[in-house]
Amino acid sequence: MPAATPYDLAHAAVEAAPDDATARLAIYNLLADAELFLLLETEPVGEAITPQLFETEQGDYVLAFDLEERLSAFTGIPAPYAALPGRVIAQYLAEQGIGLGLNLGVAESAMLLPPEALEWLTETLAETPEPVTGTPRAFHHPALGPAALGALLTALDAKFVHLAGYAAQALLAGVSYEGGRRGHMLAFLGAVAGAEPALAKAVAEALAFSGLEAGEIDVAFVTGDEALFARLAAVAQVFDLPEPAQEPDQVIKPGAAPGMDPTRPPILR
Repeated sequence: MPAATPYDLAHAAVEAAPDDATARLAIYNLLADAELFLLLETEPVGEAITPQLFETEQGDYVLAFDLEERLSAFTGIPAPYAALPGRVIAQYLAEQGIGLGLNLGVAESAMLLPPEALEWLTETLAETPEPVTGTPRAFHHPALGPAALGALLTALDAKFVHLAGYAAQALLAGVSYEGGRRGHMLAFLGAVAGAEPALAKAVAEALAFSGLEAGEIDVAFVTGDEALFARLAAVAQVFDLPEPAQEPDQVIKPGAAPGMDPTRPPILR
């Protein structure tokens, strides 16, 4: 029996507190980025796939599983499938007016998502952050309660696990700008060049799924300004971003592959 997956744990939290909107949002946050195994009618043809459709009294549904083993347990025989991000599946199904069944018949975390739920998820994910300008005047501790801060950090952690290596650290702090505007800032340290849009989008999605009403967070990237970093670090909630998995070094021995032994060049036909 497989260990509980992040989706299993999120589903259990909703079952324990069905009226907790933050817990329900956490499931959508996980599913958006999770790799799901979509049951197909036939083997893929190039990039074209045909999900297996199930007709119910509530409408048409396709089935997906958060583990490949769970898909195999459901079918009982080898079956074609496609491993896709949840957001991709949600967008496809929302456009077709089809619902999604998750882990049906194989786990306690089984759930049905009707087309309107997938449409809401797709619309939420489509929102993009807007660029703003401002000069920070002062930084202070995040003005969020323990529950709100915990929900936000949980949502951020779920996003950043898929952005390993994009930045080294993130610092969350309250901020006051020249002109009087106040808010919160999430500053990234050591961001890889070109990763800024993806990081800003991840923060926007995390905020949307954290349950913070009317929440707003400015995203900034600290590059070489040691004084600014010191002011931030003194009051910020600091957490490290995951590092990318290290690929094992490939050791090539002479003669191990065609063309790698200088005394035996490959034969050209």
